[in-house]
Amino acid sequence: MTNVTFSSPSMARDVTVYAVAGDRGTILGVAKAHKIPIPFDCQDGECGSCLVEVKTLDPTRKTTIALTEKEKEGLRQLGKITREEIHDAEVNDIAPRHRLACQCFVRNEDILVSFQGDETLPAQAPHLSTAAKIYKGGLKPASVDEFLSLAIKVEEDAAIHFDELAKAMAAVGNDAVAKLFAQLAGFSRLHLAEAQKRAAAVDAHVQLPPDYVWPDHVTPERTDLWVGDPAMSRLDALRAALRGEKRGYEFYYSMAGTATDPDIVAAAKEFVHEEAEHVKVLEAWITREEWDLRHQAA
Repeated sequence: MTNVTFSSPSMARDVTVYAVAGDRGTILGVAKAHKIPIPFDCQDGECGSCLVEVKTLDPTRKTTIALTEKEKEGLRQLGKITREEIHDAEVNDIAPRHRLACQCFVRNEDILVSFQGDETLPAQAPHLSTAAKIYKGGLKPASVDEFLSLAIKVEEDAAIHFDELAKAMAAVGNDAVAKLFAQLAGFSRLHLAEAQKRAAAVDAHVQLPPDYVWPDHVTPERTDLWVGDPAMSRLDALRAALRGEKRGYEFYYSMAGTATDPDIVAAAKEFVHEEAEHVKVLEAWITREEWDLRHQAA
């Protein structure tokens, strides 16, 4: 039996299926049998729509590959194969990184198949919590200026928070998580710069009244992390960061759904779209981290 793991941003999580080497034919044949959404059209190596990336999970094993002239030409036209890779395939039986799923046969080796998915399909929005779906209260800015001031506060606080966490992790020697938090702080600063750019014509630092508090007395994207815990893993940190991003998404979503000013609604919807992308990126990172940990354990 052969394990074939499919991974794509268009899938909620990685999916591993079992295939008898040779019995199910190509990677595309296995994918179709298990309803894996690899895009395809001609199924004959002509269109290139079923482009995938294939990684052998046991690099110590080496099996003969079948790279047809049709597949080589298709990959060459897509710019996904080099002369060196063609030479290695023909002389050393080393498979290229990219393959056409309709031409690549499943062999007696465990593989990871990665693909982008059908980019013509609308992106799935993050799931809203039950509370966010029914909640009608919360902050209600009176103007676009006030809304942008709140958005700046959210992104500014997130950047400061991740910087603090990065320093705390570095102080206890957890360099891997410190590096991750520093990267997330950089992302938050990019979001902050975008919010400040939109608010260039208004007062970007409106002083909020004392009773204008956030849920839990912190801005939505602050994470419930254990600062200074030297045992924190990258996966723990990613999951906590995802919870913060989802709260940010829900915050802007509620603004877009409850505001009466059409200009506020339009501005909030832009932030909803951006936060949805942030959530998608973190979910993809978590999927990859979980897969790596399972593979290491195996």
